Amino acid sequence: MVKAYPTVSEDYLKAVDKAKRKLRGLIAEKNCAPLMLRLAWHSAGTFDVSTKTGGPFGTMKNPAEQAHGANAGLEIAVRLLEPIKEQFPTLSYADFYQLAGVVAVEVTGGPDVPFHPGRQDKPEPPQGRLPDATQGSDHLIQVFSTQCLSDQDIAALSGGHTLGRCHKDRCGFEGAWTSNPLIFDKSYFNF
Repeated sequence: MVKAYPTVSEDYLKAVDKAKRKLRGLIAEKNCAPLMLRLAWHSAGTFDVSTKTGGPFGTMKNPAEQAHGANAGLEIAVRLLEPIKEQFPTLSYADFYQLAGVVAVEVTGGPDVPFHPGRQDKPEPPQGRLPDATQGSDHLIQVFSTQCLSDQDIAALSGGHTLGRCHKDRCGFEGAWTSNPLIFDKSYFNF
């Protein structure tokens, strides 16, 4: 299902392009692509198709959302992004966080990910909609069925783990998913 976003102004699109350039610089300088992709994914991962609630609506800036166990460490991404976001007050946080994820994939050599601006910020984060990494594949299927994702879709999303590593203090696990956690490749699937 493709969501149609509202039409945005030419000035908004220019701000998106400028922000994208700034995000490229930040992500390359700080080697934070995995963290930015995780921020975008965790924001989008709260969507529920039946209620049309949750999703990438900028709630990650909310301390209540950051406090959710699955989001441990994402306050670092929010803190890194805030100086750039302040330069683009016309952009919604919802668009800005998703743009950071798109740029993260781009910077690490991943596929072209289309970016469709026009998301509106929403005040209240939905709680408890992200999967628990300790509960296995059946749990993933249950959680992602609320988004109408197929097993193939879930496997593709899990491939985002090609970037980054686990941090014991954030998720209880430790180590990289792949041999080079700053390069987007298919090695996550070669297990």
